[in-house]
Amino acid sequence: MTDAETEARGNDRTALPVSETADLAERITDNVERVIVGHHDAIEHLVVTILARGHLLLEDVPGVGKTMLARSVAKSVDCSFKRVQFTPDLLPSDVTGVNVFNQQSREFEFQPGPVFANLVLGDEINRAPPKTQSALLEAMEEQQVTVDGVTRDLPDPFTVVATQNDVEQGRTYDLPVAEIDRFTKKLRLGYPDEADETELLGRVAGRHPIESIEPVATVEDLSRARTTVSEVEVSEPIRSYVSRLAGYTRQHAQLGVSPRGSIALLRAAQARAVLSERDYVVPDDVQTEAPTVLAHRVVTGSAAETGGAVVEDALDAVAVE
Repeated sequence: MTDAETEARGNDRTALPVSETADLAERITDNVERVIVGHHDAIEHLVVTILARGHLLLEDVPGVGKTMLARSVAKSVDCSFKRVQFTPDLLPSDVTGVNVFNQQSREFEFQPGPVFANLVLGDEINRAPPKTQSALLEAMEEQQVTVDGVTRDLPDPFTVVATQNDVEQGRTYDLPVAEIDRFTKKLRLGYPDEADETELLGRVAGRHPIESIEPVATVEDLSRARTTVSEVEVSEPIRSYVSRLAGYTRQHAQLGVSPRGSIALLRAAQARAVLSERDYVVPDDVQTEAPTVLAHRVVTGSAAETGGAVVEDALDAVAVE
């Protein structure tokens, strides 16, 4: 399926009014905050990613709530959810599915893998070798998988939330650049402060709050909201601004932001505009989204400078015209 066909399929549904889409995002965020304490911005970034038809990479040390965040969002929307625990012995077919011979019919039947869900959690994705990680490339870019020469569409909407820890470097694999570029955003949660951790301990002392969380939206609501976001107006000066930001990173880093990254920033800015109950993008939307959308796509080639620093420099140097 081409990008245009995927876009058309997502736009078959009637868009929600902008105010209703903003209310939907707020309901999901508030519901997730019943479980996740002290990470309002991260929750909102995940909601923006889903509305922008993208995928999210959560990188941090173990135990800070990466997996719980993804599970909480999945339970907040009445949609299909599958989890893949990435391990060194995981095979690509364990992700995408496999053809199995049926003794009774004497034919091969396709057994879909966990990637066939609206929200897929790839837990500790960097524990699997690159061959297995690459099983997600086609799914994340084209919303389809090809097994034994047969291409099958994935559910719509479709979002991958992957987690990886940044410790135990000797026991993990680096994600290929092509895969990193397919993630709309990359976030870190960080440790909670004392007040938030105290609140968290109080919530989980008995029954864990995720056990009682209920959906506050349907998959149809989410699909219509994504259509709303896709119809948000982006004027030519905004498009030019995004292009110039991307161009700055290409001139000041070993590897700058790709056109895919520019598209991701534009879509994230559209979602951010809707959260502010606007049907048009303003420069503030782009500037709010740029650090989480662009930084992980920039390779500096220097240990002294990070991709985030290059993006911050770009925001300072590139004027809004």
